[in-house]
Amino acid sequence: MSTLAGSSDRLLLASAFERIEAWIEGRLHDPSLSPASIAAAHHISVRQLYRVFRPSGTTVARHIRARRLENCRRELADPRFGAEPIGAIADRWGMSDAAAFSRAFRAAYGQTPTAYRARTAGIRRGG
Repeated sequence: MSTLAGSSDRLLLASAFERIEAWIEGRLHDPSLSPASIAAAHHISVRQLYRVFRPSGTTVARHIRARRLENCRRELADPRFGAEPIGAIADRWGMSDAAAFSRAFRAAYGQTPTAYRARTAGIRRGG
């Protein structure tokens, strides 16, 4: 019976993860998005929120950061945003501290946002 209960718990956690992940995705632009605000919006404790994220192999804060960085990376490579300042792109995705954004981007992608944008622009031009 414990196997059945364990299986049921995993299904509930997976369902909660999917629901919360979708909710987070729609609010990545909000710089005040935090584990506490997410937990409050879902009527659970922060501890329970971390329990929901544990099977994914990451924390809530790391998940938020990774998704924000990925959205910034995608827009930096998109020619439609080529004239937009890098800081404006980062700010749009809830990363208003330019220095922290640049450090996080470099840590995640191995180059600065400026270098990444220049490299992807060169690829688009065939250079």
